Amino acid sequence: MIVILALHLVVGITVLALAGPLAARHWPLFALAGVPALATVVWLAAALPTIIDGGVRTSTTQWIPQLGLDFDLRLDGFAALMLVLVAGVGVLVVAYAARYFTHPTTRNGRLLGLLVLFGGAMTGLVLADNLLVLYGFWELTSVTSFLLIGNDHEEPEARAAALHALLVTGAGALAMLGGFIVLGRAAGTYSLSAILQDPPSGTAVTVALVLILLGAFTKSAQMPFHSWLPGAMVAPTPVSTYLHSATMVKAGVYLIARLAPVYATVDMWRPVVVTVGVVTMVGGGLRALRQHDLKLLLAYGTISQLGFMVAVFGWGTAASETAGCVMLLAHGAFKAAAFMVVGIVDHQYGTRDVRRVPRPGPGWGPAMIVAVIASASMAGVPLLFGFIAKEADFAAFVDQGAGAALALAGMVLGSVLTAAYSLRFVAGIAGRLAAPAPKPTEARQRPGHGPPTWSFVLPAAVLACASVAFGVVPRLLDGVVGAAADSLDAAVGDVHLALWHGFTVELALSAFALAGGVLLFLGRRPVGAVLALGGHLPSASRAYLRTLRGLNTVADRTTKVTQPGSLPLYLGVILLTAAVVPGILLLGGDWWPGWPHVVEVPVHVPIAAMLIVLALAASIVRRRFSGALFLGMVGYSMAGLFIIQGAPDLALTQVAIETLSTVLFVLVLRRLPDRFETAPGAARRTVRVLIATTVGAFVFLFTIAVGSIDPPTTVSDTMIEQAYPQGDGRNVVNVILVDIRGLDTLGEITVLAAAAVGTVALARAGRRPGAPAATGVRRERQPPPMPVARLVTIDVSVRIVFAAVMVGSVWLLFAGHNQPGGGFVGGIVAGAAVSLRYVAGGLPEVRRLSRGKPWLVLGSGVAISAATAIMPLLMGGAVLQTGAHTFDLPVLGEMKVTSALVFDIGVYLAVIGLALMVFESFGDDTRTLVAPEGPGPSIEQSPAAVGQEGFA
Repeated sequence: MIVILALHLVVGITVLALAGPLAARHWPLFALAGVPALATVVWLAAALPTIIDGGVRTSTTQWIPQLGLDFDLRLDGFAALMLVLVAGVGVLVVAYAARYFTHPTTRNGRLLGLLVLFGGAMTGLVLADNLLVLYGFWELTSVTSFLLIGNDHEEPEARAAALHALLVTGAGALAMLGGFIVLGRAAGTYSLSAILQDPPSGTAVTVALVLILLGAFTKSAQMPFHSWLPGAMVAPTPVSTYLHSATMVKAGVYLIARLAPVYATVDMWRPVVVTVGVVTMVGGGLRALRQHDLKLLLAYGTISQLGFMVAVFGWGTAASETAGCVMLLAHGAFKAAAFMVVGIVDHQYGTRDVRRVPRPGPGWGPAMIVAVIASASMAGVPLLFGFIAKEADFAAFVDQGAGAALALAGMVLGSVLTAAYSLRFVAGIAGRLAAPAPKPTEARQRPGHGPPTWSFVLPAAVLACASVAFGVVPRLLDGVVGAAADSLDAAVGDVHLALWHGFTVELALSAFALAGGVLLFLGRRPVGAVLALGGHLPSASRAYLRTLRGLNTVADRTTKVTQPGSLPLYLGVILLTAAVVPGILLLGGDWWPGWPHVVEVPVHVPIAAMLIVLALAASIVRRRFSGALFLGMVGYSMAGLFIIQGAPDLALTQVAIETLSTVLFVLVLRRLPDRFETAPGAARRTVRVLIATTVGAFVFLFTIAVGSIDPPTTVSDTMIEQAYPQGDGRNVVNVILVDIRGLDTLGEITVLAAAAVGTVALARAGRRPGAPAATGVRRERQPPPMPVARLVTIDVSVRIVFAAVMVGSVWLLFAGHNQPGGGFVGGIVAGAAVSLRYVAGGLPEVRRLSRGKPWLVLGSGVAISAATAIMPLLMGGAVLQTGAHTFDLPVLGEMKVTSALVFDIGVYLAVIGLALMVFESFGDDTRTLVAPEGPGPSIEQSPAAVGQEGFA
């Protein structure tokens, strides 16, 4: 199962990477994109006999057992049923998309890669047997859905729809996460199967269920959280077919189906879930009857059908669970086929408006047949799979009490509306609702677009054939549906689907629904006039917009007070809070241990004196450049203390960071005034002195109090003991960074990557021609740069020193696992070497160091570290599990290589990439300023030649 998920990830990323290079090669890219879904279908087909016989396949990988977070996957009957939709429809959607996107572009390739990644996220969601893992995949489906809806990001409508979907489903997911945590804590485990076998109860569990239902309702577009789904129809039709009809919107239904058999008897469950489902079914059906856009009609129809499934599964009996499983399959078949037909019409005619779609001409027969079959199955016409599902749904609520009868009445009303909008859909596709055409039908087709080809219609035809086959011979699905229902509720027993059950109540209700739908369609004009009155009622879309405006208003007013734009004010509040709050707690207890030894070794005295003098100098000087230099010397003095105290790793890191930081300070300060701001008034100076004194006193006293404590060092001792046996390294600090606390390091370099990208974007925006100057900032007049030629002596010296420093950084990288050093220190040293090249030749010289862009170096480092962390999962190990191999090399002898080195190489590249990004952000792109007389090479200006530019 992990291999299937990894295949989706690898292929999805590959398709994204090849979207540009292979944009002109249409079919290879689509063939590659179809591999993961097809592989899932083959794997599922091999596992299906075992699943039908009641077997279960599981996979468990320990991740963070202390938090109950294990990567548990479980394939049972219901998960297999969902995978039939996810993988089966996924294969057909890729085939359909290959004909839908007739003009290959990079954007289409990107959309295809995101579809593959979404398929992997959805596969992981239905296989996850750990609530926290399920939540992770749940959020991945939301993120990929956001990117797919907003794929045409230049269109404001697409961006707004993507944000709408993300905000609504994301808010629900946060509530659901809270519910998962409460439920897992109450059960003592986050294993979904374990919770369902021995469900906890109590008030906390009831609250958890309410939170979980919020997440399910938002994901499955239940009222009043449904407004995001119609807006998502701006996405291309393959996206709508796959995400918003067959798979993602069923995630909430899937979760409700899992929990309902166990918690249906909780007081709030059935009234809430069934009521929401029935109201959504009726409300969605009414909105569908008002739509002129065929995709919006199907979108509201999907909302209606999702409400139907939520109500059926939410009832929580053996019969309703079985009926819900049938409805899941039937809906996936007929709704995906209907969306595909709409895409064909839109592709060929350039419109989805029923008032403009013409009557089909020659060659449109296959597409029309598919549309009729899909609509008839959606309406519940006999001999089609939708009829089998609807009868089973009605039967599950017959003779179940007053509450069930009331819910059944709502479902019948919703089914009447379903039949009516199904007829409206067919009539719209057939051009029966269009205004009289002044020209022949053929003239309305796009230039060069005739009737759809058979390959364009084939994916939808496969789904239509499935609706017919399973409608005529439903017993073909007895095993699959029975296994799915049995995995939800052990009381299901044998399942026998049949077309004819005799003259039953549910048959009469189905006939009534069809007849009522026909009457509504025939009276569509007066019905439309009545429905138009509902346009003046409050709607979820308007509520969403008003909520956003209200939040923006509150945020603006709050920001004006709390974020006035004064950096000294921000720092003052932060530092004062950090000192006063813990300081009060500190002084309130028995904290004073007495004065410590002032001097441990004599050499402490000159270093401490140097620290005090340099710190005072940094705070007194008026020039920014001088302050940066003094601050750097303070850091070097601290490195001296680290050496005396026996911490060479810290000293080495401190020196490297101070060197690079000083250079970066200079780069940034060159864009600021030479001097600090004019001295503030007496009142402001007094406030600053008080804050500085308070913070300094707190840090001093806090250091004394903490330094006197000799806490137990069990964790540190364990790390020291396990550094070599578990991490294959003798440098404990490096083993902690790349193995024991490797996830922290991975998170840190990921944050660094995000910050670097943002920094470059901001810096480029500030340098863009015509960009407005910052207001409220007084800039001193600075002299123009002096055009001075590059110096050969500096160039040669820098190249020699650069090579030596880079060799040293590589040595630190490879030696760091057993000696002082490591990827981070090596990367910092390499960054310092890069700064030398900048000093000698400016930004062009830095750019010559790498063939790739700085962000590619940075991203490659993060990717290498992430891949090294995840790779052990594919081999049955744990995340970041260290592997080692010993080589016997000629001349060099025995050499041991560990996977931690590969992780460290990623850190090394990430740090170098960060340095390159900083130079890209703040470095000057110097050009030829002075050329020698006569022929010869041009002479570029270098920062070394310019010297104190901007600080004179």
